[in-house]
Amino acid sequence: MLLNTEEYIKIITKIKAQIREAQYRAVLSANSEMIKLYWNIGNTINEKSAWGNKFIENLSRDIKYDFPDSTGYSVRNLKYMAKFAQTYPEGFQIVQRGVAQLPWRHNIVLMEKIKDKKQREWYLAKAIENGWTRDILVHQIETDLYHRQAKAKKITNFKKVLPKPQSELAVQTIKDPYIFDFIAAKEKMLERQIESELVKKITKLLLELGTGFAFIGNQYHLEISGKDFYIDLLFYNLALRCYVVIELKSGDFESEYAGKLNFYLSAVDDILKTEQDNPSIGILLCRTKDDLIAEYALKDMTKPIGVSEYKILDKLPKKYKDALPSVDDIKTRILGE
Repeated sequence: MLLNTEEYIKIITKIKAQIREAQYRAVLSANSEMIKLYWNIGNTINEKSAWGNKFIENLSRDIKYDFPDSTGYSVRNLKYMAKFAQTYPEGFQIVQRGVAQLPWRHNIVLMEKIKDKKQREWYLAKAIENGWTRDILVHQIETDLYHRQAKAKKITNFKKVLPKPQSELAVQTIKDPYIFDFIAAKEKMLERQIESELVKKITKLLLELGTGFAFIGNQYHLEISGKDFYIDLLFYNLALRCYVVIELKSGDFESEYAGKLNFYLSAVDDILKTEQDNPSIGILLCRTKDDLIAEYALKDMTKPIGVSEYKILDKLPKKYKDALPSVDDIKTRILGE
């Protein structure tokens, strides 16, 4: 029987997918078992907390003696295990909660940086959903993503003009404010300058926008009735399956901005949108906004628009500020005062 090349390719592709899936499950299973082990050790330490710190020191030394090739049993890590068992007192139910799906270092971050149980569970779910690295998880916590996305008062008309579930998904993508802390602010910085900096650091911008955003272009050209128009930033969101038009304003929100964005969305839906795409949505980013004025501006708009503020780095980071000489230091060195 002759080898059917096309059928063989299908078979090998299927087998490779099965191998990758099995490897992934094995990694998850190994991590899950390690997390449960750490919880058990931590629980045992807590039960003998009256024995004091010497107990943990002896435990660390004796474990290393019998398992010299094993890592993770330092005094510091054993104390983390004890804290882990205190943080999740329900025991093996942590597997159902998803904690065992995250690497240990992620769990340490969640324990150390977030005291509120509800917030910690929110970041836990987002980390699993989006596959955040530890560094990204730290960044999201330090920029207070929970209050900017989960708890923020969001000024949009999405629920009014979009069908479910797209309206709900669209609302979930909105933050207020957006944090562009990777841009150093300059006095009276214009929209085009901000846009240029965002494009230069597009990877960080995509991280701040959230999962599923793909960059299409900036100053995206549209020709309408013989006239040229330019969209500040154009994206496609894979989860929402729609184009996302972002307009940047360096000052306060003004009602006419919503009208211009509504116009751009109509054009994008007519020129770029296909039958497979959902209605395009717009995000208007301003340095500041009055919520009531923004709500009135969106009230009768026909296209889905959200209005949010954005923040950029207005002050020199402390780590750099401390490293630089003060004005008085400079004067002393130059003038010898």
